[in-house]
Amino acid sequence: MLNAVAAALLASSIIIPPGAPNETPPPDHITIDIVTINGSGCPAGTAAVAVSEDNKAFTVTYSDYLAQVGVGAKPTDLRKNCQLNLRVNVPQGFTYGIASADYRGFAHLERGAYAIEKANYYFQGMSQTESISHRYNGPVSDDWQATDTTEVAAIVYSPCGEKRNFNINTELRVYAGTSNTATTTSFMTMDSTDGNLETTYHFAWKTCP
Repeated sequence: MLNAVAAALLASSIIIPPGAPNETPPPDHITIDIVTINGSGCPAGTAAVAVSEDNKAFTVTYSDYLAQVGVGAKPTDLRKNCQLNLRVNVPQGFTYGIASADYRGFAHLERGAYAIEKANYYFQGMSQTESISHRYNGPVSDDWQATDTTEVAAIVYSPCGEKRNFNINTELRVYAGTSNTATTTSFMTMDSTDGNLETTYHFAWKTCP
């Protein structure tokens, strides 16, 4: 996903497979299993993964991912995070990278308050990508959306012929700033219109030798 992601290539240990990126996805349907899920933003049983029918994207759906400050909020509520460890099962002869990621939610921020959404990803045994942050300033009470895009030449691919789990780290932080936390509440969620967070990661495919 991300700006300095090329540094994660670790050229000494990773073989970049041949084939053009963003080519036609494999004909067989991929599957994704949640291996572990940890974090205050994704308690057990509140996250699920679905793969698109065309194999071009998958969606991580959460139901309890909210950071807040002010009336009714505990001190620990200002930061929520989630780390997903996924096993992506792809057909033989293919590997994948993540070309872009879309994050959606809702923010209610009082005047003087602000919030930050941050995310990164990495394959097991490889360096983490640089986190990309998006800041939202109050006053605002509206849906939000952020898109992190990787340049084609910088997409990190899972090494061919190796099973490496895929890790996704996301974080929400809400800061009171100059708002009055004794009388107001500011919050931010990753939340779609139906009440579930939907974070979509778009695949880039390559064929392997």
